[in-house]
Order: sequence, then structure tokens, then C-alpha cells
Amino acid sequence: MSEPALTGGCLCGAVRFEISEPLSEAGHCHCTRCQRRTGTASSAAGLTVPGSFRITQGAEHVRAWHPDRGFDKGFCSACGGHLFARDPGDDTVVAVRLGAIDGDPGVRPSYHQFTAFAAPWQPLPDDGLPRHPERRPR
Repeated sequence: MSEPALTGGCLCGAVRFEISEPLSEAGHCHCTRCQRRTGTASSAAGLTVPGSFRITQGAEHVRAWHPDRGFDKGFCSACGGHLFARDPGDDTVVAVRLGAIDGDPGVRPSYHQFTAFAAPWQPLPDDGLPRHPERRPR
């Protein structure tokens, strides 16, 4: 069996995961949900190849918030660490929080989405990445 491409987990270590293939892309989300969920101006997440994400430890600690629209938000019930978001219509589509990954995730954010909702107290960076006022088109 080959080594996973990436590993990661929550703040307290109760939940661990692995990603068997490199992330396909990453981006910054500036939506109000991400701001309130993280307490920051945006959330950086990387998209996994369908079927490559697996919880290896502490599945019993994972809880999810299921918003009316949008991806389900997975977090550790012990420490509150944000781990991933999952498409409620296709649970193989998972976006992992880059900060939950051990070391270098191997991909850099390549866009900003929901910029129309960006926090007024933190200007959007002038980083040359494409900006999308709503969800980025796929």
C-alpha cells in the first residue's frame, strides 16, 4: 500500500485524516459563513479528488453543520477544529481546510470567491488571483 499524498487533523489530535491523491485546486472563500465559522476574513480550502479523502482516526468526534444551501461543514466536536466541507449531493466531493493539513498541501490558492461579501475590516489582497463576487463557476 502506498503512502497517502497528504495527512492532517484537528487541533486536539482526536480526528485524523488522509488524502490519497494530490489536491486538484485550492481557493479562498470570503462568504459570511466562512467568516463566522473561522473567525477570520476568509477560509482557504483545497479540493480533493473524488474518493481520495478518508478519516483514519476519531470519526466519532466528527460533527457536521448542514446549512440550507452550500456544503456541509465538518469539524471536531472535542476542540472545534474545522476540517472539511462536503457536497451534500455527492459525498465524494470534499474540500479540506488547508490549515488542517500537516505540512505543505502541495497546492496554492488560485482564486477568491464570494468577494462581494468580503470582510470590510480586511481588504482583499492584491495578489493577482481571479476574484468572483459569488461562487466561482466550475
